[in-house]
Amino acid sequence: MVNARDFNWTIVAIWAALSGIGLVAIYSATLGPVSEFLPAYIQENFFKQVIWVGIALLIMVSVQFVSPRNFQVISYLFYGICILLMTLTVFIGVEVSGSQSWLRIGPVNMQPGEIAKLATILAAAHYLTSRRNLSAENITTALVVVMLFAIPVILLILQSETGSALVYLGLLPIVLFWSGLPYGISLFMIAPAIIAYFTIIDWYWGIVAAILITAAIFFIQRRTWLSFTSFVVGLLVVIGTEVSLNQVLQPHQRARIESFVNPTVDPQGSGWNIIQAKTAIGSGGLYGKGFMEGTQTQLRFLPEQWTDFIFCVIGEEFGFLGAGTVLLLFLILILKLISMASAHKHPFAQMVMVSTAGLFFIHLLINIGSTTALIPIIGITLPFISYGGTALITNTLLLAICLNMDFYKRSFSIYR
Repeated sequence: MVNARDFNWTIVAIWAALSGIGLVAIYSATLGPVSEFLPAYIQENFFKQVIWVGIALLIMVSVQFVSPRNFQVISYLFYGICILLMTLTVFIGVEVSGSQSWLRIGPVNMQPGEIAKLATILAAAHYLTSRRNLSAENITTALVVVMLFAIPVILLILQSETGSALVYLGLLPIVLFWSGLPYGISLFMIAPAIIAYFTIIDWYWGIVAAILITAAIFFIQRRTWLSFTSFVVGLLVVIGTEVSLNQVLQPHQRARIESFVNPTVDPQGSGWNIIQAKTAIGSGGLYGKGFMEGTQTQLRFLPEQWTDFIFCVIGEEFGFLGAGTVLLLFLILILKLISMASAHKHPFAQMVMVSTAGLFFIHLLINIGSTTALIPIIGITLPFISYGGTALITNTLLLAICLNMDFYKRSFSIYR
């Protein structure tokens, strides 16, 4: 027996708040005082997003009437369909902003790579929980999960959609860790990204990061071979990053990566977006300049303010309080998902909930990190807030599935 009082209305309220904030920011970015200078299709983005939010709400409600076991049943088939669509996109996809990641179906453009995030989470969760003795500690099990993630990553790279590929790569260690991968090996998996980040700042800091991570792995795992391998891999990452920056990458690619360290070196070129993003957020102060009063936003100093740089709109026009509210809502959402996972008895539900929390955290980290110059600019949307129908539907569907499995946790608690 289920009761409406058991439904997690807090999650729904957070979804509604984030979606509402997104609509307000998109309206300001596309229908502000000088919107007549924008192309007509951009001016229509707000109205399109309203429709997508309505569709997402209907999907969220509809999913609650589905048995949670059905998500296990369809997971592999759904994954296969998404991989097929991503493969088609490589050959017949529509190019937008330099990435051939869109597939036109009638009057609608969709991103199969976004939908595949949901499919990959369901497929990996189903595989890892299909038998009691499966654990990421087993090398064969871990390799199968790596393969499930590697296929969409490769297809995304072929589509020149490296930003989304990084999301998959960031989610993989989270999934494996929750499935039983030891702490030390989990740290070993994410170490190359950390070391490469500090190497971009300065090769000296890359070496320091490699040494510290090696010491941490030895302290956690107490395996000499793993620690030695970690240090060797760390040195190779430092060397590889330096060689890539100085000899492999094209000048414009190198400038884009290095610009987040010192954007003033090329303020009119590679450093432009970072400088304008920081200016927009910083100029908002505590309370912001007011709705549709942000100069950086309304005068179009930043591109794609309704998608990748939408956090700048919020920071400039609603200040620290507005930006802080967004961060607080995401923090509560992520913690609620982890709490729901910990309280659930079915491992499939646990894995889906933790993966969903991890996905939102990675998107949040990359999007806000890019707009505040903490990391190089990577084109990643802010969940529920940025303009985009495919992303909104996918993220809402993930959240709806988590709500569904939490709502029916009493009848979905038997392992079978």
